[in-house]
Parts: sequence; structure tokens; C-alpha cells
Amino acid sequence: MGEKKKKFSLMSAILSVICVVFVAEAAAPVAAIGNSQFFWWIFLLIAFLLPYGLMSSELGTTYIGDGGIYDWVTQAFGHRWGSRVSWYYWINYPLWLASLAVVCPDLLTTITGVEFSTLPAILIELVFIWVIVWISFYPVSDSVWILNGAAVIKMILAILIGGLGVYTAVTKGVANEFTLSSMLPSLDLNSLSFISVIIFNLLGFEVICTFADDMENPKKQIPQSIIVGGIVIAAIYIFSAFGIGVAIPTDQISTGSGLMDSFKLLTGSTGGWFIILMAFLFLLTLFGNMISWSLGVNNTACYAAENGDMPKFFAKRGGKDEMPIGAAIMNGIVATVVVVIAPILPNQDLFWAFFSLNLVMFLMSYVPVFPAFYKLRKIDPDTPRPFKVGGSDAFLKVLVALPMIMIVISLIFTALPLQFDPATLSEQLPITIGAVVFTVFGEGIIWVKKIKKEGVIYHGEKN
Repeated sequence: MGEKKKKFSLMSAILSVICVVFVAEAAAPVAAIGNSQFFWWIFLLIAFLLPYGLMSSELGTTYIGDGGIYDWVTQAFGHRWGSRVSWYYWINYPLWLASLAVVCPDLLTTITGVEFSTLPAILIELVFIWVIVWISFYPVSDSVWILNGAAVIKMILAILIGGLGVYTAVTKGVANEFTLSSMLPSLDLNSLSFISVIIFNLLGFEVICTFADDMENPKKQIPQSIIVGGIVIAAIYIFSAFGIGVAIPTDQISTGSGLMDSFKLLTGSTGGWFIILMAFLFLLTLFGNMISWSLGVNNTACYAAENGDMPKFFAKRGGKDEMPIGAAIMNGIVATVVVVIAPILPNQDLFWAFFSLNLVMFLMSYVPVFPAFYKLRKIDPDTPRPFKVGGSDAFLKVLVALPMIMIVISLIFTALPLQFDPATLSEQLPITIGAVVFTVFGEGIIWVKKIKKEGVIYHGEKN
């Protein structure tokens, strides 16, 4: 008799949602928007997170399986679009992995006091990358303590930075003026380019759907974990953003080190046990982010490859649990190439450069998800929907249009240079060129594999 497989409890599912969706290192880029971030948080929670969470709950409980958003789009629009989504969804991950890897040497410098030259820094980055790859060879049920632990650590960091911000505001004042007018939306290009980060911070709920086989009751736990996790995530994001805004003038916030800079400014210390502990906990959250996302991304890429929509190597599985090791290995290879060539790139914020490129590819993968929700309602109405979004046809169209329009606008501000001065072009063009290259590469996969527009209904297995 085989060993009984461990299962997610509802609390573990909620903590996994928090671990996946709450991204501590993205708090600083959002804080760089300024006080108007609070308006954008509230606006996007209502206009983006609410419809996205409702649609994810319905799709995730209706089409349970390893494919996630790939399954949904393929069933609605066919394999050509499924291939695009799986490619965009996968390629964002190694780019994100590289963006976090370049942060590690600075965190280790804070922890140890040792400055690292270029070669040792690259070696540290490679260790981070390949440890993540190695851990992702194991099933989520064996790594649940990592997901839960990372979620708790992220909440601790957010509460501490927010709490220190409140204390500093009361006792010493604030670095940025908090007035009603300052909290109204800022429509300058710099601020609008960061709004995509808020949307990024609200994406990822569908990853919990790929854990369905590890849940005790996925049809109840998926919507419950999305709803509860979403409320908690919104609260901790806003609280932590307040702490950073109290500590650092908006124009001085570093997108890569803003969180640690805030702890140093709020405590008036650049070292000591507290700063070292915060840097260590922050480093642990980076591992938690990558581990939680790797499980969903790798499963989706592997599943797509098994259906002929990704290169065959991505379908490679291994170990007693048949984990998607092909996709995991490719993550490591791509991230390794990126961090090795990083030192020859023009002088810029490497974290933001890689993170922005990851952001563009990630947002592109979601563009067809929302119309897929509506189309599946029309072409596949008889499939039982344990959780079903209510409302008229007009309401559903609005529900689909709102998040889709916001993603398209975010892509324009993040991927395209809207100002043409030399400084902006040197910072923006690598992101634009990278997005074009990876998009063309994805189209090449479709062409090489001769994926055709075979009918709208995907003939894969439905659970």
C-alpha cells in the first residue's frame, strides 16, 4: 500500500495564496509612485482584483487540473493562443528569478558586512538560482512548510515596516507630505509606469488552482482561499507601503533596495542585529516567492508541452512524483544566462530592468484570460460550475473588460518608451527590445510546432 499523500488544509491554502501573491520586493517600486499609490490601490482592488478574483474562482473550480490559465485559454480559443499564453507565462519566471538573484549579494553584504566584487556576486546569484531549481524538483505537498513559512515572514516584514512607519510619523514626522491632494492620482508618465507593479502584485490567484490535487476539498478551498487571501494581501500591501512612504522621500526610493532602506532609515541604523535579521528574513521571502511560483509555472509549461504547445523538453518529468523537471531546468538555464551577461549591460538598476521585462511578459499572458472566461460561458455552458459568478450578460462583459483594459494600458506604460530623451531611452529600450525578442521567440515556437487554429474547443481532458 502506497504512502498516503499529504493534503493542503484551508489554512495552508490561504497561506499559499499569500505567499504566491504578496511580493515583498515589489512594495518599493509601488511606493515610488508617491502618495497617490493609496488611490491606485483602492481603485485597482475594486476594479481589478475583485473581477479577477471572481473569474479565477469560477474557472479554477470548473476546470481543475495542472494547466491553469493555459487550459482556460486553450479551451476557449484553441492551441495557438494556448501556446502563446504558456510561453509568456513561463518566460516571465526565469526573468523574475534573475531579478531577485541580483538582489542577493547586497542582502548578504548587509547580513555579513562583506562587500562582493563582480565574480563572487555572480556566483552568489547562481547559487540562489540553482537552489530554487533543485527545490522545485519536489512536490508542493512536501514543500508546504516553505510556503506557509514564507507567507508568515512576509506578513511579519509588512507589519514591522508599517508599524515603524506609524511610530515614526507620530514621533518624528514623515518624509512625504500626507494630504488629500497628494493622495489624488498622479498622471505623470513616471508614476503611471509603476501602476503595472500594483497589478502584478494582485496577480497569481490562479496558481492556487494548480495545487488542486493536493487539497482536501478544492472546490471549496479555492474560492475561500482567494477571498480571504485577497483581503489579507490588500491590507498588508497598503500598510507596508505606508511605512516606506513615511521613511523615504518619493524621488529617493530605490526600486531594488527600498524595503531595506526603509528599515535602516526608520531605525536610524545601517547595521546591528535588527537590520541583519530583517535582511535575512527578506532573503527568505525571495526563496519563498520563487518556490511557490515555480510549482505553478512549471506545471503549466509541462502540461502545455504534453499537449504539443511548448517545446518537448518542457514535458520531461522525473522522480517518484513525476515532477516537471524539464521546465525547472530551463528556468535555471535562462536565469543563469541573464545574470552572467548582466555586468556587460549599460549602467542601470538591474533589478528594475529584469523585473520590468518579467512584468511585461507576465501581463501579456493574462490578456486573453478574461475574454476566455466569457467565451467559455457561451461555448461550454453545460459544464458544472461549483462557484459561478452571478449577474446579467452586460455585467459579465463589464467584468471582463475592466481588468483587460487595465492590463493593456499597463503594458503600454511599461513596455514602450513614451519619452524620447537619452536617459529614458537608455533605460526603456532594453525592456522594449527584450519584450519584442521574447514575443518573436514565442511566435517561432508556434511556427516550428505548426500549431494550427483547430476549432475553439480544446479536446484535452476535463476534470
